[in-house]
Amino acid sequence: MVEAGMESSRISDPLGAGGACDVVTVPTRQGLEAVDILLRGAAEAVGPVLHDDGHDTLGFLVPPGTAAAWDVPGSTCTGTGGRGAEPAPHPPVTDPGWLLPPERADPATDPAELRAALGEAARLLEAADNCR
Repeated sequence: MVEAGMESSRISDPLGAGGACDVVTVPTRQGLEAVDILLRGAAEAVGPVLHDDGHDTLGFLVPPGTAAAWDVPGSTCTGTGGRGAEPAPHPPVTDPGWLLPPERADPATDPAELRAALGEAARLLEAADNCR
């Protein structure tokens, strides 16, 4: 998930809580809409959000084990098997930085709320694109 040579601890334990997170990766446009929906809504937990320097994707930190049941079209969820983010040859988020840093967010985004926000974001973006 992190390019080789980067510190895996940036994602494996963002709050120092001793637990690893899975990462849901989405296109930036949909992800930014989802972040806005989550922050405006009654979401109980909005966790840290990564962005890549190429501005192509956002990565939402979600509880470990989320990847096993993740099925949202247009997104991927990379499981860490409780190990945290390990360097991978094809990371879902390259050269990450924080859109919502760990110190300003809950430990992880609730997967059900993220799923709903991503669905709403997709519908909003489709409606906006059809108005052009």
